[in-house]
Amino acid sequence: MVTTSAQLPDGSRYWQRNLAVCVFGSFTTIIAMTLLLPFLPLYVEQLGVTGHAAIGQWSGLAYGATFFSAALTAPLWGRLGDRYGRKLMLIRASLGMAIAMTLLGMAHSVWQLVALRLLAGLLGGYASGSMILVATQTPKARTGWALGMLSSGIMAGNFIGPLIGGTLPPLIGIRATFIAAGAIIFVSFLATTFLLKEEPGAAVLRKKEVIPQAAVGFSKPVIAMLATGTLLMIANMSIEPIITLYVAQLVASPQVTLVAGLTMSSAALGSILSASWLGKLADRAGSWNVIIGCLLAAAALLVPQALVTQGWQLVVLRFFMGLALGGLLPCIASVIRHNVPDSIAGKMLGYSTSAQYVGQVAGPLLGGVIGGHFGMRPVFFGTCALLMAGAAYNWLARRHSLPRTEGAIDRR
Repeated sequence: MVTTSAQLPDGSRYWQRNLAVCVFGSFTTIIAMTLLLPFLPLYVEQLGVTGHAAIGQWSGLAYGATFFSAALTAPLWGRLGDRYGRKLMLIRASLGMAIAMTLLGMAHSVWQLVALRLLAGLLGGYASGSMILVATQTPKARTGWALGMLSSGIMAGNFIGPLIGGTLPPLIGIRATFIAAGAIIFVSFLATTFLLKEEPGAAVLRKKEVIPQAAVGFSKPVIAMLATGTLLMIANMSIEPIITLYVAQLVASPQVTLVAGLTMSSAALGSILSASWLGKLADRAGSWNVIIGCLLAAAALLVPQALVTQGWQLVVLRFFMGLALGGLLPCIASVIRHNVPDSIAGKMLGYSTSAQYVGQVAGPLLGGVIGGHFGMRPVFFGTCALLMAGAAYNWLARRHSLPRTEGAIDRR
């Protein structure tokens, strides 16, 4: 890792409290970003859009708008956090998201809905900001475990958000659901403001830090992590557009939606369960080894997914694939942290977030195109090839990784 005067060798004295606040805040904001999935077409229709094609197009536009604006602004917020304090960026993100979510419940046209979704992505970024703060303030020997716990909170939000979105609107209404989500995020804003502690003067020290010229640009390890983040999201999302159609080939008609839902949820559940454990393993065995192993395991699991004959087999295999992929997010952040100066860590982790959003958009697009033109099974084989290529690239890139400086044996 690049050693700097701005860093705390043993981490912040508040790192455990900060981790708890960041997990809670990331969990609630991710729920807010994903809970509209089950009822978004209904809300679009309520706003005056008619016709199945138009409803589908506006729903896709509104959903993707948040991730589009978030991908564009993540590096900016990371850079500002490096200069002016990472706690300040989390306060901005939580308050901005609380306001945006509340306003979503007051939209009167589909244009307002899309604009407010863009605003949510622009003002948000709590989860990515939390990743930066935890990565830079946790003791180095505990970084993988802490980032794994945070990743579990993020993925749990992705898992629970659609469930809440499917159960709450029938009880209180769609508009009230948005307002309730805004209220929960406001609680995260209060917790961040009053409970989260950043070391005094840390931002000032980062401004004064002298950065080695060799560390300013995108090094090969950092580029490898950006590519790995994109691959992770492609692997998770590539079958999303075709999953229902694929399941329909395996089970009887009345069970298609149930099995499709279980298939989508099983991968997220596997990642939730494995993230902290794989992060802890990375602290002992090295992040690079875990990344390469996870990519190879996920690639191997994609082959039988293309050959299943029953729905339950696909559910089980997606669960194990989620277990394999759960360790990638904490390890990606850990490798970036150990290969850039602390004064630009936020900016580089922001680029990592943007790369993941690229995969989140590219995955369904590639899966839909390949599935539509070549059939369902080539989607799995194509994703397998990408993950194997990613593992090979990481194996080559780790030779350029800077050695750790915490006194432990370097297990790159």
